[in-house]
Amino acid sequence: MTVIGDGAWGTALALVLHDNNFRVTIWSHDATYAETVNHTHENSKFLPGVTLPESLTVSSDMAGAVSDSHLLVMAAPTQFVRSVSERLAPCYPKGVPVLSVAKGIERETLLRPSQIIREVVGRSAPLAVLSGPSHAEEVARKMPTSVSVASNNFQLAVLVQDAFTTSYFRPYTTNDVAGVELGGALKNVIGIASGILDGLGAGDNAKSALITRGLAEITRLGVALGARRSTFAGLSGIGDLITTCISPHGRNHRCGYEIGRGKTLQQFLDSTEQAIEGVWTCQSVRQLAARHDVEMPICEQVYQVLFNNKPPASAINDLMTRQTRQEED
Repeated sequence: MTVIGDGAWGTALALVLHDNNFRVTIWSHDATYAETVNHTHENSKFLPGVTLPESLTVSSDMAGAVSDSHLLVMAAPTQFVRSVSERLAPCYPKGVPVLSVAKGIERETLLRPSQIIREVVGRSAPLAVLSGPSHAEEVARKMPTSVSVASNNFQLAVLVQDAFTTSYFRPYTTNDVAGVELGGALKNVIGIASGILDGLGAGDNAKSALITRGLAEITRLGVALGARRSTFAGLSGIGDLITTCISPHGRNHRCGYEIGRGKTLQQFLDSTEQAIEGVWTCQSVRQLAARHDVEMPICEQVYQVLFNNKPPASAINDLMTRQTRQEED
């Protein structure tokens, strides 16, 4: 098994596979850092405090890492999935399934991660996606977690389900690939909004309203893009949204929190090496909403705060004073 990407999520999933007695290699773009992790047995940059088994190795050699693998887990951040897929394509072992676990939408093309992989690696590659309420820090510490695995190939979905099922990690299968990916991507924008509320001390009433109305926006756009409405009532929809909005682990929530406390977006980005998927997904969501004529007022206000320096308190006021309407709208 090969996990392509040495971030927190990729490392946590590598640990799950290792616990199921698979031989796992993590591919890193940074040869020096790969050597460091192999020496210290800790991903101190992205998953500090978690000891990695000696048999779990990190390599910067893409061809060597994937050559005899039975499953490739694409764990690069969404905005790097294309460039990493381009490195994978020349040495992709034909017929080996690819599991995409990124949560986002590519800025330039508005494609989901699985669509990028298909475009670059090839349409013949068996493909599945995994998403859901799953902070890497908790998964790595074997805390109970349930996720969704989606594929148009039922046998592949079950294969992935079996590979990742442990006493603490429980995948459910579905064939709604678009819904699972969109739920994982769009919730990050609402997660930023949730952090802003907490940074401002806006209270529990506001948080509950944000989660509820945020889910309505996610569902509207998801259905417009071909996903099933019911998927957003599941783990990769409301499940992931709740976790992102209430947990201090979430990097998108943390970004919003610091902005609510007075930092600019650039100041926060300069302070972290982690990818904040919701920031770039917010740009993509705005374009998709306009293209499909879907109203997304919360996401629009997050965009205004992030990219046009709108004061967060003004954004909340504009949301609260919009034209009244029925809740079903």
